[in-house]
Amino acid sequence: MLPPLKPIAVKERLSILFIEKGHLDVLDGAFVVVDKTGVRTHVPIGGVACLMLEPGTRVSHAAVALAARVGTLLVWIGEAGVRLYSSGQPGGARADRLLYQAKLALDETLRLKVVRKMYAMRFGEEPPARRSVEQLRGIEGARVRETYKLIAKKYGVEWKARNYDTEDWDKGDMPNRCLSAATACLYGVTEAAVLAAGYAPAVGFIHTGKPLSFVYDVADIYKFETVVPLAFKIAAKHPGNPEQQVRLACRDVFRESKLLERIIPGIEEMLSAGEIPPPAAPADAVQPAIPNPENLGDAGHRA
Repeated sequence: MLPPLKPIAVKERLSILFIEKGHLDVLDGAFVVVDKTGVRTHVPIGGVACLMLEPGTRVSHAAVALAARVGTLLVWIGEAGVRLYSSGQPGGARADRLLYQAKLALDETLRLKVVRKMYAMRFGEEPPARRSVEQLRGIEGARVRETYKLIAKKYGVEWKARNYDTEDWDKGDMPNRCLSAATACLYGVTEAAVLAAGYAPAVGFIHTGKPLSFVYDVADIYKFETVVPLAFKIAAKHPGNPEQQVRLACRDVFRESKLLERIIPGIEEMLSAGEIPPPAAPADAVQPAIPNPENLGDAGHRA
């Protein structure tokens, strides 16, 4: 029987690792990436919160199983991280936290309190009084558009609007390409933190109806202090490979700002605005009895 592995705390991890055109497998109990020439690159077990799998990447069953055991999020993305196709949830949401999150999201009064807190955390000031969620969403959208303009002006970037074609990525202008690559990185890290904290990525408060609604809610809190200025700064230089430059810069800024260490406390802070007590940490649960296939023999066929 495989020994139980304790998931690594988010604050103890690095940020994200991109894997392109390689085979992700397990060797000696750790992740290993094998490229087309057979060169192996080891990834310390639990060393990253999120593995971004770009086109050309193959993943073994053993690697997926190991990721689930240690709580490493696997995310399947488009080239350069500009699209997010799917993600593997290691363990999924904790039932008690999911119920807590759902109770806040389904009660309109509690939901409004959480949305107002998100607004205050994002803009550093209290939102206007007596506004609905829809009205606050509209006010927020206007402020976001204005913020894009201000940051673009700061870095000398010509800015028209947030606009891009998901079917023809290369048609996008330089600022939009950089922004999309940057936000994809941010969403990956944020989703890893949301899952590690035991919440459901789909149960959002401002964003609703999408698989990553809550991820978008949380990521927006940190977007303009981290990846947006970085994206415009890189766009101003007109690099030959902007998506790669953005990815590398995001990796560095996530480490320097200790973003992963801040996201989970931030989630707790915004949800606490609902003024209902969060669930207490559960007592240690007994590990499930998992049979060792090597020792099953004929008994393995009897139930």
